[in-house]
Amino acid sequence: MGIETRKTYLSLLAKCPAPRLDGLFQALALKRDFDWLRVPEIGGVMVRGRMGGTGAPFNLGEMTVTRCAVRLSDGVVGHGYVQGRDKAKAEQVAIIDALMQTDQATGVDEMILTPLAKMAAEERARRTAKAAGTKVDFFTMVRGED
Repeated sequence: MGIETRKTYLSLLAKCPAPRLDGLFQALALKRDFDWLRVPEIGGVMVRGRMGGTGAPFNLGEMTVTRCAVRLSDGVVGHGYVQGRDKAKAEQVAIIDALMQTDQATGVDEMILTPLAKMAAEERARRTAKAAGTKVDFFTMVRGED
């Protein structure tokens, strides 16, 4: 399996663009025989921060999230948490999470997670290259007075 940890693939799924995930999800025609443990619901969470990563925590503000939970017919539970108000994306993430805990994990990894990881890496490389084009090298010239 290309994506090893649950934390990694849930992060990847939550961050990917909804239309891209939907296209891969629909193309794979995933098994959708599930029961709702928690229907998609929209709410808010408090985002906390730390100055410099080590300072005292403070409340930065609220962020809208959508969450849901599903149980497949074989009893496997999947959870979906996504930023924003996209109930369909939260449902797809929950179903993929549940399927990644079954014998279908390899197929889901190859058909959904690997392409999403590749797309995310390409986007990071594109942003890095764009930022590198604006890099300024400062240097100091030695004066001949000493």
